[in-house]
Amino acid sequence: MPRYCPRCGEPLHTQSTTKGEVRKTARRAYEPKAKPKRKASAYSKRYGRAFKKLAPKYKKKNGQWKKDGFKRCGAAARKEAKR
Repeated sequence: MPRYCPRCGEPLHTQSTTKGEVRKTARRAYEPKAKPKRKASAYSKRYGRAFKKLAPKYKKKNGQWKKDGFKRCGAAARKEAKR
């Protein structure tokens, strides 16, 4: 009983196909399709703006984050976005 390609329906084991080709065809049929991008929510936009505004307070002069700065900046941005 011949096996068929799930995508195109052609028989997989014929004289012209090799095992490698069969695997490639079957693998391609199950590759996940690209999902459409989700629209950013209003909260997400508020949080992003607040984070960018507050970030310099939690960074050093050379641009690196202070100790626990990223975490504290995120918490402050969430608090700001909630208002």
